[in-house]
Amino acid sequence: MTLEIGINPITWSNDDLPELGGQTSLEICLSEGARAGYQGFELGNKFPRQSEKLGSILDAYSLKMVSGWYGAGLLQHDVDEEISLMQEHLKLHQDMGCQVMVFAEVSGSVQTKRNVPVSQRPVMNDEQWKILTNRLNRIALYLNDQGLQMAYHYHMGTVIEQRHEVDRLMAETSDAVGLLVDTGHMHFAGGDNLELIKDYAARVTHVHCKDVRQLVLDDVKNRNLSFLDAVLNGVFTVPGDGCIDFDQVIQALKTIDYQGWLVVEAEQDPAVAPPFEYASKGYNHLNTLVEKYYG
Repeated sequence: MTLEIGINPITWSNDDLPELGGQTSLEICLSEGARAGYQGFELGNKFPRQSEKLGSILDAYSLKMVSGWYGAGLLQHDVDEEISLMQEHLKLHQDMGCQVMVFAEVSGSVQTKRNVPVSQRPVMNDEQWKILTNRLNRIALYLNDQGLQMAYHYHMGTVIEQRHEVDRLMAETSDAVGLLVDTGHMHFAGGDNLELIKDYAARVTHVHCKDVRQLVLDDVKNRNLSFLDAVLNGVFTVPGDGCIDFDQVIQALKTIDYQGWLVVEAEQDPAVAPPFEYASKGYNHLNTLVEKYYG
């Protein structure tokens, strides 16, 4: 697979905060994304989950389905139960020709709780780590058998968000558990994206390109805000509009010969950050760097 640039519909409408962009139609989202230059979209809450219907809609805009978020509850569900729960989501990925499934453990997560500071997110004990990593290994092998690669998404507010937690995840799971590099979440957590890419070169299976407004992040941490309040205050933006050096990020990905999707995922209030304007800015910035390093 060559390198392709996609986008998440969260630029237009937010799954965790439905009031953000709630009135924006799927057609506007797809048409503006295609016009900005993107080759594909990740799933959002306005996308149909029937492959024939979704395929027809995407084909109308010459777009592909990139992947879709799956929030697992492996600290509560055994492997067979989780596999049963994911069947509809899995089949859609298979039918649409996806290569990866974005996967995160969301047991106890505070990412969708506006009244809970992100600092109060759950932290696992050793027994929970053992349960989670064992189950992740088995789910990842199952996905491989189904023709998909797991792309584990560390995420603010969940049980795996800090760099040392990503390190433990990688150490205690097999190579079947791939790593989704999310530049914004790693920066938010205080980690170094370039070191992360280099250290787990063989396991990077998907990339979310999210920039960060450092002054907003500093304020979020100083006031101990929730993840959703951080989003509402504008902590994230598209590549080229914040403090992350995406020239170095793309160079690092080229160094490890990453092949796959670069997905712009920058949740903002569309009333403050006009979606087409920001989608275009993000695509143009990334495309320039891809041409520079990938040719």
